[in-house]
Amino acid sequence: MWKLFTKYGVVGILNTLIHWMVFLYLYYELLQKQAISNLVAFAIAVTFSFFVNARFTFKSYVSLKRYVLYVAFMGAMSWLVGALADNQKINPILTMTIFSAISLVFGFIYSKYIVFRTKPQ
Repeated sequence: MWKLFTKYGVVGILNTLIHWMVFLYLYYELLQKQAISNLVAFAIAVTFSFFVNARFTFKSYVSLKRYVLYVAFMGAMSWLVGALADNQKINPILTMTIFSAISLVFGFIYSKYIVFRTKPQ
């Protein structure tokens, strides 16, 4: 389990870099709200994360159903964190840090037991 989580974490570091760079560009350069910036950054990063985790971490196949399950769950978390941050006027860097931690833990659990689970033989 720890080996799998470590692989997920490595992909997560790359995914987080993508997410943060896009978020910061949209928020600071294009002056978008946190919720929108976080959601768009998420959409780009989550696609990378889905395909790399499917192949590298879980050694599983990809399908539209799995992609939709993954994107819907992670997207809901992304939007919720961004919306709460906008509402509470939380610093964008703190917002991204909070989202990164939450998505690492809950994303791994959801991926392992729902999206990429293997059927019992």
